[in-house]
Amino acid sequence: MSNNQPYITFHDGRRAPQLGQGTWQLTGEAVIPALQAAVEAGYRSIDTAASYENEAEVGRAIAQCGIPREALFVATKVWNDRHGHDSTKSAFQESLDRLGLDYVDLYLIHWPVPRGKRYLDTWEALIQLRDEGRARSIGVCNFQTGHLQRLLDSTGVLPVVNQIELHPYFQQAELRAYHADHGILTEAWSPLGRTQVLQDPVILELAHQLRATPAQVVLRWHIQMEHMVIPKSSNPARIQENFNLWNLHLDEAAMARIAALDRADGRIGPDPEKFPA
Repeated sequence: MSNNQPYITFHDGRRAPQLGQGTWQLTGEAVIPALQAAVEAGYRSIDTAASYENEAEVGRAIAQCGIPREALFVATKVWNDRHGHDSTKSAFQESLDRLGLDYVDLYLIHWPVPRGKRYLDTWEALIQLRDEGRARSIGVCNFQTGHLQRLLDSTGVLPVVNQIELHPYFQQAELRAYHADHGILTEAWSPLGRTQVLQDPVILELAHQLRATPAQVVLRWHIQMEHMVIPKSSNPARIQENFNLWNLHLDEAAMARIAALDRADGRIGPDPEKFPA
């Protein structure tokens, strides 16, 4: 196990591990051994969501992992059909109950759902949950600059993090620049581009040169870009491999080569302005 993983500080003063274990598409009994392997590898950050339908299993894994609750960073999310102040607060309590926890370290709005025009009410509920201490920090996922600006203009409170699709084929430079200007941390979901990026000739060449795996190269790129990042795997060997990044370094030339992989059509997941349709 490595103990030299970096932590990153939110604008609210709280800290989070920069590298976390994602749980999207992990279901049933597969959740517990995957998270046990992650904890043994050194992960202390776990990302889940109500829509993943695995919060109960994540909670069981947390209870069984042998790591004190205060040493873990746990994030979950409110789903699109629970937007609105009262509905969000009920959904949050349901998530806590499934997780078997008294609080989460980070609570996130999963998608803005702009057509519903209720994400501002949802955000106000998150602010209240933060003030009550049940959600230590609050953030969003998949918000665009206009959505973020509306939160600021309406409440004066910005999320500590925006979790967005981000990988070498889809780098979202304009949105990341807004984050940087406003003290919002960027967190990458689908950080490996659902493995498509791992077959890219540039990534394969860098991996060969550095005696690393393609996934390690891409994850190290995220770390050096100062993104939070949450790769997902159920394979214990791959979970350990993904965590072994701390002696790897990409020089300026390597970083520039990866930057050049950005594509106008690189999005893999849904468009936040249209999802759900």
